Amino acid sequence: MAFILLWQTGLRSVLHYNLSRWSAVAGSRQISTNIVSTTSSFTAVLAAQSSIGHYWHKITDRTFSGVYHANGFDLAMMIPYFIVLFILALYGLHRYWLVYDYYAHAKNVPAAPPPVTEWPRVTVQLPIYNERYVIERLVEAISRFDYPAELLDVQVLDDSTDETEEVARDCVERFAAQGMPVVYIHRANREGFKAGALENGLKTAKGQFIAIFDADFVPAPDFLRLTIPYFMNPRGGAGIGMVQTRWTYLNTDYSLLTQVETILLDGHFVVEHGARSRRGTFFNFNGTAGVWRRKAIDQAGGWQHDTLTEDTDLSYRAQLAGWRFLYLPHIECASELPVDMNGFKAQQARWAKGLMQTAKKILPRVAKANVPWHVKSEAFFHLTANISYPLMVLLSTMLLPAMIVRFYQGWFQMLVIDLPLFLASTCSISSFYLVAQRELRPKTWYRTFLYMPFVMATGIGISVRNAQAVIEALAGKKSDFARTPKYNIEGKNGSYAKKSYRNKAGWMPFAEIFLGVYFAFTVLYAVLNENYATVPFLLLFVWGYLYTGCMSLGQTYFAHLRFGVDAPEMRPAASGAPVF
Repeated sequence: MAFILLWQTGLRSVLHYNLSRWSAVAGSRQISTNIVSTTSSFTAVLAAQSSIGHYWHKITDRTFSGVYHANGFDLAMMIPYFIVLFILALYGLHRYWLVYDYYAHAKNVPAAPPPVTEWPRVTVQLPIYNERYVIERLVEAISRFDYPAELLDVQVLDDSTDETEEVARDCVERFAAQGMPVVYIHRANREGFKAGALENGLKTAKGQFIAIFDADFVPAPDFLRLTIPYFMNPRGGAGIGMVQTRWTYLNTDYSLLTQVETILLDGHFVVEHGARSRRGTFFNFNGTAGVWRRKAIDQAGGWQHDTLTEDTDLSYRAQLAGWRFLYLPHIECASELPVDMNGFKAQQARWAKGLMQTAKKILPRVAKANVPWHVKSEAFFHLTANISYPLMVLLSTMLLPAMIVRFYQGWFQMLVIDLPLFLASTCSISSFYLVAQRELRPKTWYRTFLYMPFVMATGIGISVRNAQAVIEALAGKKSDFARTPKYNIEGKNGSYAKKSYRNKAGWMPFAEIFLGVYFAFTVLYAVLNENYATVPFLLLFVWGYLYTGCMSLGQTYFAHLRFGVDAPEMRPAASGAPVF
């Protein structure tokens, strides 16, 4: 393959040289216009003077103008290439729009509620499945809630099939003996997975409001006292169906991967949730660190388990039923990030598949609903955003053939057509996450620039796994709820090398490594043809696919691999998120 590419490159160089001489002779016979002749002469002088002039000549060279004619193969490559690039650019432009909405509607934020005179009853649900490393940390955090004990009941909803059952039961009995209003509910089967466990817990729940926390979360003692008042506000509180808080992270500085995860999730919680809530469009409950009004759950049809993102499904059904949601970024809830690549990829694939399943289920209802057009359009972009993953994989396979075909078309067309589309589809990612970091860390946000290549590369690297998940969702293929392993790791300390629950790598890393090698050859082709402007972009593909593939395989056999970083810690401002 490399020999063929080199042979093609040499042949094209000879062809380019001969055609240049022919064009120079033909110029004296007035085949070219005076303007083109003048430009060619000026370019030739520049080329003789410096390498910069040579590069400028290559960009503005019109040698193949009128000579190149697209054939059937070229059209078969370029039409799908531009269709894919155009769709990706649309979703990229949507990210710019979210940033615009975030700032344009900055004043549309919930006002602080008045003090509560009579606190309502609250049920706290803790759904777990094989979480023996973190269940005690979670129950201990809930035991510290400074909420009236007589108005609180806690449910540990355990679907575990390992020793977690014994650990959780002993934990519940110990805290119950100390006066904590907590009960242990174990199911013999996982019917409906997390949604089934939550629905089962509602059968005995006593609370008017339902707070939900996953096993890897550590809510602060004042969590309920900060969130419940928004439901009790005399000015519109009765119409609020759900309140979502912002996630923070216990182990951001553990590795390069957790640094990247922090930036990715901050973009979601700051810009996405912030823009949608401020604009008044639909947004979703994140499955944890939020509080529901029990009546809203019931009126929306309860928890349903026909998608892998039961939280987003219920969120849209509740908002279509007329309930309002509030996003409160100034209220934080700490959580543990996945520390292994396979666990991270499993989590991302579950979200990608679940959102596409929800899109198939919910978007027809949204289209028929009596809601403004901007609510419908935002719902479409929100629920279908993961279609970019199979498109990204498809684009990956077409880049090298497209570069070969575009070689004959000249650089001018590439700069006018390709470059704007690439900027729309890729640079929007950087601006999206940089805005989030600037909001959260106004004094140190510029350090995020150092991580942006890794953020973009990681997004590219997980595209194969997520593409498979999206295609399965579109095809209607069902799958189990793949849990994300948690190991009780905080800060830079701790290890999961000797702990259970690690996900298997499977065949996917080999496909990612193959794509990484494929793009290495694409970089070589670009360099040989002096297409230097595309090399940095192509290197993101090389690094992204090789990083995710090699880390998945490496951590399967060497769990200590993490690429730890010694960069300055990325901490929120003293006041946390800005007052919205």
